Amino acid sequence: MPTDIQIAQAATLTDIRDVARKLSVHEDDLILYGKYKAKLPLNLYDPEKAEQSKVILVTAISPTPAGEGKTTTSIGLAEGMNRIGFQTTVVLREPSLGPVFGIKGGATGGGHAQVLPMEDINLHFTGDFAAIEKAHNLLAALIDNELHQKPSTLNLDGRTVLWKRVMDMNDRSLRNVIVGLGGTGSGMPREAGFDITAASEVMAILCMANDRNDLKHRLGNIFIGFTYDKQPVFARDLKAEGAMAALLKDAIKPNLVQTMEGNPAIIHGGPFANIAQGTNTVIATRMAMSLSDYVVTEAGFGADLGAEKFLDIKCQSAGIKPAAVVVVATVRALKYHGGADPKTLTEPNPEAVSKGLPNLEKHLENIALFGLPAVVCINTFTHDTEAEISLIRERCQHLGAEVVLGEHWALGGAGCEKLAYTVIDKINTTGHLFKPLYRWDQPIVEKITTIATRIYGATDVHFSSQAQKDLRRIKKLGMQHLPICMAKTQKSLSDDPKKIGRPENFSIHIREIELAAGAGFIIPITGNMMRMPGLPATPAAVHIDIDEEGTIKGLF
Repeated sequence: MPTDIQIAQAATLTDIRDVARKLSVHEDDLILYGKYKAKLPLNLYDPEKAEQSKVILVTAISPTPAGEGKTTTSIGLAEGMNRIGFQTTVVLREPSLGPVFGIKGGATGGGHAQVLPMEDINLHFTGDFAAIEKAHNLLAALIDNELHQKPSTLNLDGRTVLWKRVMDMNDRSLRNVIVGLGGTGSGMPREAGFDITAASEVMAILCMANDRNDLKHRLGNIFIGFTYDKQPVFARDLKAEGAMAALLKDAIKPNLVQTMEGNPAIIHGGPFANIAQGTNTVIATRMAMSLSDYVVTEAGFGADLGAEKFLDIKCQSAGIKPAAVVVVATVRALKYHGGADPKTLTEPNPEAVSKGLPNLEKHLENIALFGLPAVVCINTFTHDTEAEISLIRERCQHLGAEVVLGEHWALGGAGCEKLAYTVIDKINTTGHLFKPLYRWDQPIVEKITTIATRIYGATDVHFSSQAQKDLRRIKKLGMQHLPICMAKTQKSLSDDPKKIGRPENFSIHIREIELAAGAGFIIPITGNMMRMPGLPATPAAVHIDIDEEGTIKGLF
């Protein structure tokens, strides 16, 4: 059986100018990056046209470490919708090099439901991540320069600075470092560290910004620390926002590529969903809405993370009203949540599937909390059995949920036509009932508790002494009106990755609470969440190579 990269490399690509014509975008408006990639100018956004477009969100049940195929399903659904006559664009996040070379591999779909050119997108693409990294680290350099210069113009207390540097690679050795060693000419020694670029607040800001002016304003709002007399210091106090925005001059423009079947795909931004908001940029989504009748987009990890943040943060901020949700489920993930040994997930085990179904049930309940219709897509694998699939169908029918078999990995858009018809029918027979889970103006503790109890199923929430201190700081800064972006493990509905399935009678423990004032949200951190992942025992990088002709191998 050919691998994903072999399938991608065997595909015949369409000139990106021809792909753009499907969106009625003239080639003179494209900023070309070779024959198969281009950036789109911001002036293509049309609010009136966007208002008529319908957005379909693809989410999933709680995943296994390998992921359950939201991106593959998103691409397959967009292909299927185009095949049956509905003009559709898929809008996705950009892959991070951390997972690409770590445990998960690339993020361009799989099989015959991929976006192309696969190797370029998974590696450096158009340089957006590099620009975000440089803008973030410029602010870090300006902060350390402010601490070094005497007298300091801002009287900044270095002990209160929480801004780290970033790098788009999994490197656990950089989580905690000491900077400024080497004498008085090398700066002020202090504890610092690195996060992965996908966890950068600059990434979150780029994804939340409406336009260049909003981007610059948000960059200026980044909270840095306090002065020695306890006054807050922001990036605008360092006059950093102009230069940072200049570095993001091209990164703010969405990227146009293509699907395996030559349909348009817009890929832009890449925040993680367990430590950030987990969706592509507002600009990319709105632009796709301006250019297409239907937009398919995905939100990272399960519906408890990416979907909740998409609906409560991005949609509220950008004024987007989604029309329907697709919940991706796999037989292997349900076995995992039913207690099966991860090493045996390819072996038939109907009993484990049955025990894992409450996880799917909870995610469907979560989507219903937002008033949205949901369709379950079973992302199929060759080792799935009819007995296992029948159990999922029966439970979904009992719950009143539509369920469709997705065969997009093997068949591309043809394997998603039934899903496309089902989703269109849901949209046409269901009014726009979308409602957020909470109001932004509710107290912080109330917003956190609402998410923990209603989305995760927790009985209560415990706040550490540090979290309570952080709450007081946020209130003092007047930022309590911001929405909540929970940092939580993706492996469980709870904050304990070992509690699989649908846990009951558990508490959520808030260790600390960070403020992303520029991005515009509050980040409660649960459990042992890390913003700089490490590599596994056998990283994906060891399988990747390039030959004398420049052909990349081993990328998946």
